[in-house]
Amino acid sequence: MSVLVLSLAVSAACCLGFGFVLQQNAAQQAPLSDFLSPRLLLDLVRVPRWLGGLGLMVVGMILGAFALGRGEISLVEPLLATNLLFALALSRRQTKQPLGGQGWAGLVLLAGGVTAFIVAGRPHGGSVVTDPLRHWLIIGVMVGAALALTTCAKRSRLSWGPVLLAVAAGLLYGVQDALTRVSGQRFSAGGWTELFTGWQPYGLLVIGATGLVLVQSAFETAPLRMSLPALTAAEPLAGIACGVGFLGDRLRTDTGALAWEASGLAAIVTGIVLLGLHPAMPHGRAAPAPRRDLQPR
Repeated sequence: MSVLVLSLAVSAACCLGFGFVLQQNAAQQAPLSDFLSPRLLLDLVRVPRWLGGLGLMVVGMILGAFALGRGEISLVEPLLATNLLFALALSRRQTKQPLGGQGWAGLVLLAGGVTAFIVAGRPHGGSVVTDPLRHWLIIGVMVGAALALTTCAKRSRLSWGPVLLAVAAGLLYGVQDALTRVSGQRFSAGGWTELFTGWQPYGLLVIGATGLVLVQSAFETAPLRMSLPALTAAEPLAGIACGVGFLGDRLRTDTGALAWEASGLAAIVTGIVLLGLHPAMPHGRAAPAPRRDLQPR
C-alpha cells in the first residue's frame, strides 16, 4: 500500500467525519417541512456551522478523489470508512462522554476489519471492464436501490426513514466514488476535452447533489447515531462493488482470503454500528424551537 494513498485517504476520512458532525448539529434544527426538499440546503446555507461542515466535507471529497486516483477503490473505500472514528472523537469532545467498552470494541473492530480486508484481499488494479452494459447494470442497481429506499423513507419519516435515507445516500456516494475514479482516468488520458465529453462528470454532480439532500434530510430528522453508521457502512460496500464490478479492481479469491475478506467487512460494519450507537454521538432533535440562526439577517 502506498503511504501517499494511506495519508490521503485517512486525511479525507478525518475531514469527512468532522464535517458530518458539524452538518448534523445544524441540520437537526432545520424545519421539518424541508424534508427531502432542496429548500433544506437553501435554509442551511445561512448557518455558519453547516457551511463549515460542508467545507470540511468538500475538502474530504477532494482528498478522497486524489486517493482514488492513485489507489484502487477497493483499497481506498475501507480507509474512508474510518471517518466514523473522527466523528466520534469530535462528538466526545462536545458531549464529554467516555469511550468505554463499547467505544473501544467498535474502534478495534473497525480498525481491525479494515486491516484484515486490505491484508487478505490485497486490492490491486486490473483491466477495466469495457462492456457498457455491465457499467449501467451495476450503477442502475445502486441508484434503483437508493430510489426505492428513499420512497420507503418518505412513508416513515421519523422512525426508520433517516436510516433508509442514510443507506440510500451511502449507495449513491459509493457510485460517486467510482465515477470520480473514472473521471480522473479520463482526465489523465485526454485532459479536459476527454473529461467533459463523457457523461461521468455530469453524473457525478447529479449524484453528489442528490446524496447531499438525502444526507441532510437524514441528519435533520434523527440523531447522528441513527444516520451516520448506515451512511458509513453502505458507502464502502457500494464502492467496492463498483470497483470489482467494472473498474477492474482485483482481490484475492482463494478460500482463505475470501474468508478473511468477508470477516473483515463484517467487522467493519459491526464496528461502525457500535461506534454509531455510542452515547457520545449527538442525540436527536430537541423540542421545536424558534429558528433564529436560519432567519435572514
